[in-house]
Amino acid sequence: MPHSYGIRARTRYLFQRGYREHGQIRLSTYLKTYKIGDIVDIKVNGAVQKGMPHKYYHGKTGVVYNVTQTSVGVLIYKVVGNRYMEKRVNVRIEHVKHSKCRQDFLNRVKENEVKRREARAEGKTVQLRRQAALPVAAHVVSTKDNTPVTLHPVAYDTTI
Repeated sequence: MPHSYGIRARTRYLFQRGYREHGQIRLSTYLKTYKIGDIVDIKVNGAVQKGMPHKYYHGKTGVVYNVTQTSVGVLIYKVVGNRYMEKRVNVRIEHVKHSKCRQDFLNRVKENEVKRREARAEGKTVQLRRQAALPVAAHVVSTKDNTPVTLHPVAYDTTI
């Protein structure tokens, strides 16, 4: 058999639709609003061949730099050799979705704002930065009611 090096080579399972996600594309996919600066994940939808990015970009996260009627331009940094190359990929909106990578950060910003407001009302200062886990305090381990157990490897034996 001749070897295939086509643009969609080795994508048999990469571009397939998920379980119970076959058929018509949901309307919510088309109703999402993308703005310049949004962080998006590229996830190729195999049912739509137009505006499909190269298989390399499937699963990558980038920043929206351009928005048109049916597609978005995504800025991605690709590792080539020992450097990062800036790649600008134009992708239809069926192949992108909003990334959840910043959600924890945005939630923490909102919580910190609430804490800051409460502390200001009470006239106190509050520590809002995350603290690294401290080392465990020194303690003595007693063997009085805790006898040490010696572990030995079990000899290999076939069970056939």
